[in-house]
Amino acid sequence: MSEWVRRVSAAVAVGALGVSLAACGEPDDNAPHPGDPTPKLMLLRLATTDTISTLDPAGPSDVGSRTVQANLYQTLLTILPDKPTPVPDAADCQFDSPTTYTCSLKEHLTFPNGHELTSSDVKFSFDRLVRLRTPGGAAALFSSVKSVSTPDELTAVFNLTNPDARLPYLLTTTAASIVDEESYPANKLLDTKAIGSGPYQLAGYKPGTEVTLTKFPGYHGPRAAQNDGVTISLMKDSNALYQAVTTGKADLAFHGFGPSLLDKLRKSDQVQVVETGSAEIRLFTFQMKSLLARNPAVRRAVAQLIDRPAIAKKAYGDHVSPLYSVVPPGYGGQADAFKTEYKQPSKTAAAAILKEANIAVPVPLTVGWTPSQYGVGAKAEVLELKRQLEASGLFRVTLRGAEWPQYQELTKTATYDLYQAGWTPSYPDADDYLTPFVAIDGEFVNGYRSAAATKLLQQERTEQNGLKRDDLIGQLQGVIAREAPVIPSWQGRVAVVAGKDLENLKTALDPLSFLYLSGLRK
Repeated sequence: MSEWVRRVSAAVAVGALGVSLAACGEPDDNAPHPGDPTPKLMLLRLATTDTISTLDPAGPSDVGSRTVQANLYQTLLTILPDKPTPVPDAADCQFDSPTTYTCSLKEHLTFPNGHELTSSDVKFSFDRLVRLRTPGGAAALFSSVKSVSTPDELTAVFNLTNPDARLPYLLTTTAASIVDEESYPANKLLDTKAIGSGPYQLAGYKPGTEVTLTKFPGYHGPRAAQNDGVTISLMKDSNALYQAVTTGKADLAFHGFGPSLLDKLRKSDQVQVVETGSAEIRLFTFQMKSLLARNPAVRRAVAQLIDRPAIAKKAYGDHVSPLYSVVPPGYGGQADAFKTEYKQPSKTAAAAILKEANIAVPVPLTVGWTPSQYGVGAKAEVLELKRQLEASGLFRVTLRGAEWPQYQELTKTATYDLYQAGWTPSYPDADDYLTPFVAIDGEFVNGYRSAAATKLLQQERTEQNGLKRDDLIGQLQGVIAREAPVIPSWQGRVAVVAGKDLENLKTALDPLSFLYLSGLRK
């Protein structure tokens, strides 16, 4: 739509508003009366140790940036609390064929600058994301999208190169945010400004210090703001975060509390602490370049011995949850496949696995770990794993640590038989927990090859019947448990601390570790 048409539309809307006000002859009992006090705005203050690299959804996809973007921009679809499947936000969407996904936009959507939001903006946003391919960004997620066509102003059609059942979930991510094509450059990022159609609009931004959001009354979607605005203050460390929320300088605080401070806050009668499972998981990965790790009996014996609750308690003070699948609870098709396959930790069962394969014990096993990247509990975790394996008498474990840059290179070689790893998905679907460990081009390529796993992965990605897809995802987790190329250890938790008077905290927490602020009120 041209600039001229947009401006006319905005002018007509303002004019119509004026006419309706002028025509209103009867008094409105709900309107403020002369002399009434002005209603106090409900303005909230959030403190966090996150950093914000960009306000542009086509930029790097770090957690701090996503918290701001998720509240400023609108996506075609969204995922609401306790509802694991996408629902309409800016549009209603459906597959018309396995390679055609049509989204029908709601009428009268606008940006805060008065510009209408049309299918042209949707196409521009996706074309721009793919064209920029920002390092650290999420353009690669949409590799199955061949093009976006716009048959009319309220219809955007995603034309796919191959069937992709993940697309509805991908469209809920901040990378899929819709931007105003008349305000954003096509060939570079807009880092310090933001014009979206989400629950809030940007009122102020001081990079590295503070972001101010105010309610956008023109938002039409399921996340309408129940407060009038939020100021996000960026704290330097956990102590500053703690002081802000306990002294009342912040209504809520997020990201940066260590286990000891969280324990202290849980015992406080001044604040409330709300937690939910995060998308972050930790696991141990076998490197198939190691002859030892290539033996399935060795992998299965380790999987049979690992005691996850003991790791969660001894290494992390129960601030994490034991994990029995590479897919954590809450995702479609999730199954505790390792619990089904191995039941309880058992020296007897592990010894039988090794004996049947004629493997002499104790088996020498080199375990890699890194001291900084995975936090303060990383060392305690590998020490507890070593204790468990050696206590069985079946393994003799050597621990080898390296700092992150070197560690990343060593994990690609036969230096380690087994190594500590972590994973946080980019989109809220079980597929993003499975692809890294199965696909040849996955993030965690460790040499694992399985015809059965690859076939199931391809099938679940193209299956559009939700129940059948969940079944395929469950079967794939079963294959991974039986073959044990990786052994899941634990799922993280995401916590927010707030004053006693703040409501709806649970709805604010997203498993991908950012916050939706619109439901908060006090």
